[in-house]
Amino acid sequence: MSKKLIKALEKYIDGNFDNMLGDLKTLVSFKSVQSEPQEGMPFGRENYLCLEKALEILQGFGFKTKNLGGYAGTADFGDFEPELGILCHLDVVPEGEGWDSDPYTLDIRDGRAYGRGAIDDKGPCVAAMYAMKALSDLKIPLKKSVRLIVGTNEENGSEDLKYYNSVEKMPPMLFTPDGDYPVINIEKGMTRVDMSVSLENTDIVSICGGTVVNAVAQSARAKVKGVCADEVLKLSDGLCKGVVFSAKNLSDCETEITAEGKSAHASTPEKGVNALTALLKLMSVLPIRNEPIARLSSLFPFGENDGSSASIAAYDQLSGKLTAVLSVAKTDNLTARFKLDIRFPLCRSLKDVKEALKKSCEEKSVSFDGFEGTEPHHVSESSPLVKSLLKVYEEVTGEKGECIAIGGGTYVHETEGGVAFGAEFPGENNNMHSPNEFIKLDSLKKNCLLIACAIAEICG
Repeated sequence: MSKKLIKALEKYIDGNFDNMLGDLKTLVSFKSVQSEPQEGMPFGRENYLCLEKALEILQGFGFKTKNLGGYAGTADFGDFEPELGILCHLDVVPEGEGWDSDPYTLDIRDGRAYGRGAIDDKGPCVAAMYAMKALSDLKIPLKKSVRLIVGTNEENGSEDLKYYNSVEKMPPMLFTPDGDYPVINIEKGMTRVDMSVSLENTDIVSICGGTVVNAVAQSARAKVKGVCADEVLKLSDGLCKGVVFSAKNLSDCETEITAEGKSAHASTPEKGVNALTALLKLMSVLPIRNEPIARLSSLFPFGENDGSSASIAAYDQLSGKLTAVLSVAKTDNLTARFKLDIRFPLCRSLKDVKEALKKSCEEKSVSFDGFEGTEPHHVSESSPLVKSLLKVYEEVTGEKGECIAIGGGTYVHETEGGVAFGAEFPGENNNMHSPNEFIKLDSLKKNCLLIACAIAEICG
């Protein structure tokens, strides 16, 4: 990678940065959270409109675009069969509470751009769009073609990629700016589990908490009978570090309890404070009929993230330890339903985790209602794609390029040979899946530069 090319790309990105921010602002304005499907809009109207806008922008850049049934879109740069694919997504998780600004209006302040999707994954998507535009406008010669693949269902099962693979061929080399730098080549296996307990013959009226299965619950609420607000607050004092409890009497016989914690991505639960498991712990010590909740709480106690109490803990040196997050609760006809997010290392399989967890649930009389997931993902450090990306990272940043393993699943988790290249730099915490999500302006520029250089290195 020549220093002259890097300098030319840096100058181009600086000169077009206002336009880049303008296009990011446009894409962030779409509330592209999965919603009810409509004809030709499999994941809802906003997801579809956001995809159409992105393709409109890319077509304006001169690339050949295609809308694949509203599931995903493509933009090709070059006249050959695409050799390199860059995979981005435009769907986002719900905004949640606690924002300092409108999550769907890009707010630029203090060297940062705030908005839902700024880092996951609309910001990196715009960086990839302008990386291709930079190479095209600067007339950098490429011997191979590159395809930008833009999806709309990464946060809810990646049905978009399943559809893509049914109608299009995936390029032989693929990376996504949907993780961390330098290169993520190992991703833990992931499972999502449905469980439930009956609230009949208890003093618990309802319980709810969390917003999405892959995030630590920031808040949770319950309604109970047989105990007053003052007694609840007395018993909650000092019970769960980092959690704020409140309670109010709704009537002489019913009290509402609220727990407030801190959200975090389910792959890094240690960065959050789980309000749902805190609420379960508090409910377990109240002088009421609470047996089903107490049993569930014993499986997933507040402050424990490794699944030890549910007999599913695991660890290996390459990929680290298992994480387990009880993340969502709701009540339906006196049945409390819960969702659990598990990330497990290379040394375990879906079958191992399922059998151990099912046995633990049966022992605690917790109903095991549903289980789905994916096996761990691993790409060799010696693959040509990984070696090329690490080379680019070192030459552009001057930092050591190395492979890393994560608990979070990136967009390439189920694509053989695919890796994550960005978008978060070492030491960054961009509030992904949390309030006040952002991307640093300098990091947005650097993402664009790294992606452009990666294209030039692999396809040049």
